[in-house]
Amino acid sequence: MPEMRFAVRWPDGAETSHYSPSLVMHDHLAVGGTYPVDEFVARTSAALGEASARVQAKFGFACTSAMASEEEIARLADAAPAGVVEVLRMEPPLPAAARPIEEARA
Repeated sequence: MPEMRFAVRWPDGAETSHYSPSLVMHDHLAVGGTYPVDEFVARTSAALGEASARVQAKFGFACTSAMASEEEIARLADAAPAGVVEVLRMEPPLPAAARPIEEARA
């Protein structure tokens, strides 16, 4: 199961990096995308929940690192001013064949 990290810039300009045990984050966020703080939290929570469920299905236990990422994002969001979160990087990126057509052309 490929793991990944994603880096974001919060409304106050702070940059943080977060872990996901699965590439599923690519289904919920886009590099260069901006999301209101509440929407970012909802999207990352859904993605990290899916990622943890994939770990559970494969290994028989939930991913505590995904849960820790979700908790950290929620904590940062609670302290963030109103505004948007920008996705700076997602590593590793999806292979070109797996990207949506619009993203692959960019």
